[in-house]
Amino acid sequence: MTDNPMETAEKAAAVINSAAGVDKHDIALVLGSGWGSAADLLGDTIAETPAAEVPGFHASVVAGHGGTLRSIRLKNSDKVALVLGARTHYYEGRGVRAVAHGVRTAAAAGADKLVLTNGCGSTSEEFAPGTPVIISDHLNLTAVSPLEGANFVDLTDLYSPRLRDILRGVDPELKDGVYAQFPGPHYETPAEVRMARTLGADLVGMSTALEAIAARATGLEVVGISLVTNLGAGVSATPLSHAEVIEAGQAAGPRISALLAEAVSTMAELPRQER
Repeated sequence: MTDNPMETAEKAAAVINSAAGVDKHDIALVLGSGWGSAADLLGDTIAETPAAEVPGFHASVVAGHGGTLRSIRLKNSDKVALVLGARTHYYEGRGVRAVAHGVRTAAAAGADKLVLTNGCGSTSEEFAPGTPVIISDHLNLTAVSPLEGANFVDLTDLYSPRLRDILRGVDPELKDGVYAQFPGPHYETPAEVRMARTLGADLVGMSTALEAIAARATGLEVVGISLVTNLGAGVSATPLSHAEVIEAGQAAGPRISALLAEAVSTMAELPRQER
């Protein structure tokens, strides 16, 4: 990447907008483990570009994640969604700029709202596998920030209250939870899961928090929703595996995909919220 990460994001956005034949995208989504099928319910795909062909992006290295950037015209709307199916995780070793590149590109492409999703572990049996949980706040336990220099961004209401209300309007049974991002790629130890729970985390995973911080810095309005794919170490009676994560995502896929598709259509119609 160049010394200015936003320059790379602007180049990527130009490629994506050109491929879709639009001046801008209105809303962006990062679809994590278990959430991929939601894109098919959003509307008509007008462009799909392999990640490796877009500046700053790389093909996904994680099973269960896509590897394309997809532009979708939402059903019964003139709004266009950008589905970022090429998430870079911090544990891939490409640096925190690469982790933040997708959300910065979304902002450069014109989006003013961002939906972050993930598959995660639970720190207690309150949230069982297969449960979607709205992210109310997060703990960044990676020891890094995607921001550089004297960039003092307020994160008090990072996860948008009005977008969270839309999710609850679609599914009133949804609960809020605090998400803790660990660096990965190893799963957390039982002691780390207990620590996270003691600090106030309901959910543990390896994504989302760094992206949310970077997104807020660009002016994007952020909402996050997790799918609990497994109980955390020490809570679960069995060893953890990535196959379990994929399986739980597939089982919950129809429900969470329908939830997300309906919510995104409503979110996209909201006027920009100035920050």
